[in-house]
Amino acid sequence: MLSGKHILLIIGGGIAAFKSLDVMRRLREQGAAVTPVLTRAAEEFVTPLSVSALAGAKVYRDLFDLTDEAEMGHIQLSRVADLVVVAPATADLMAKMAQGMANDLASTLLLATDTPVMIAPAMNVRMWEHPATQRNATRLQDDGVAFVGPVAGDMACGEFGPGRMSEPLEIVAAIAAHFDGGPLKGRRVLVTSGPTHEPIDPVRYIANRSSGAQGAALAEAFEAKGAHVIFVTGPADCPPPAGVEVLRIETAQQMLEVVTAALPVDVGVFAAAVADWRVAMASDRKLKKTKDGIPEIAFAENPDILKEISSLTQGRPRLVIGFAAETDDMVAHATAKRARKGCDWIIANDVSPATGIMGGEENAVTVIDAGGADTWPRMSKKAVAERIADRVVSYLAATPF
Repeated sequence: MLSGKHILLIIGGGIAAFKSLDVMRRLREQGAAVTPVLTRAAEEFVTPLSVSALAGAKVYRDLFDLTDEAEMGHIQLSRVADLVVVAPATADLMAKMAQGMANDLASTLLLATDTPVMIAPAMNVRMWEHPATQRNATRLQDDGVAFVGPVAGDMACGEFGPGRMSEPLEIVAAIAAHFDGGPLKGRRVLVTSGPTHEPIDPVRYIANRSSGAQGAALAEAFEAKGAHVIFVTGPADCPPPAGVEVLRIETAQQMLEVVTAALPVDVGVFAAAVADWRVAMASDRKLKKTKDGIPEIAFAENPDILKEISSLTQGRPRLVIGFAAETDDMVAHATAKRARKGCDWIIANDVSPATGIMGGEENAVTVIDAGGADTWPRMSKKAVAERIADRVVSYLAATPF
């Protein structure tokens, strides 16, 4: 319940503004007090009278209203709430927030507040996918703004795709979760990370260039949303984040055993760069040069951890997410991998040497699920992790188990 909580609700201009009326009603049912703020564009879709009636409070509309400033200045208005919610958050409002603009009441409140901010984006699919909007979303996430959605679906303009505002109950659930330790409180999330080391002899091994940075960022993002995170990591350069349960392994076989023992979990995120092969008979002594030349090394296939977990009939995570590091035909290969492995999502990225992604600080991913491929712009691995975590929150909220 939200008894005693004060929500400042900023309503942006868009057809989804009608959902904000239900958001207010639901918040008040749970005991929250709601102070509504309407942008000029929002008044084209909902009336101040209807908003005031459902909020049970005065509607604030103008930055330069002398009466409002005398009663409660906009600086104070921005700080007395426990949470600022923007629903719908239009592309225009997101741009103003990202750029630090303050040319109307809504944007001024958002710039002046020291209160946590949560937004529910809503816009046409092309506007949401535009690089400018994606850059703004990344900046806002880096600034600590929480996102609810958007989700994919039919839109009033007749198009289909991501950009639709989350439903009122999902938004209210996210608000409640904010005050209750995070939207993933009580959830168990398993994240694998880093490379595996497959021994050749006591001093040599097969490995890859994975730093473990993306896996560590994912673990941190899920922990920040209240989940109990089980972090299964190979010998990575990047240290594990604070607050997670760390399980260290060396080989693919060890990773499978540790992952299996950690079940059940709600979400499994398999970001580790697991070696496909191991040496069939690793030597217990260092291999030496001999007059016979290069020693022959026979290889064996490692267990397919993602496939084995995805195919479980009992104990399968509710959501299984794999990663596909590709160097060519990324979307085609990753789509085929998703079908072959049986996982729910595949996060694909191009790790060709020219990209600098393997071992670097940035990533550029395409999320592939049953609905198709969603390509994100290049951004920091932290921002990628936060967007994946937000997507998982929305998925769990929309698909009751």
